[in-house]
Amino acid sequence: MKKLLLALLFLAPASYAAGDDLYDKCMAEADGTNPGFGKCGGEWVARADAKLNAVWKEVYSNLEDASKKDMLAEQRLWNAYKEKSCDFFANGDFGREGQVIHFPACRAQTIEARIKQLEQFRDGEY
Repeated sequence: MKKLLLALLFLAPASYAAGDDLYDKCMAEADGTNPGFGKCGGEWVARADAKLNAVWKEVYSNLEDASKKDMLAEQRLWNAYKEKSCDFFANGDFGREGQVIHFPACRAQTIEARIKQLEQFRDGEY
């Protein structure tokens, strides 16, 4: 099964996940090299992390003491998950495309999902 999946990945045209506008612009302007693609993905992940940190601080600062304790424990567990998320793309099994295109896209989307969850909590949508 793994060989079939890898064969299909190599037969498919190279593509990338649509990201935020800056990522899409960067990928369109990238020089077509792995370092260029990696730079775009790294910047996307950094932007997502910065936004996560800002939203987290906002949410956390508005909690009562008991909820702060519970939310901090949850965030620490989520951070551990985030740091392992999408590693299967970066281990080499999916080639350089997996490492420089799919890994950062997966990681950024993981972070963005957490941002959305925290924003929904902040905005009373739970």
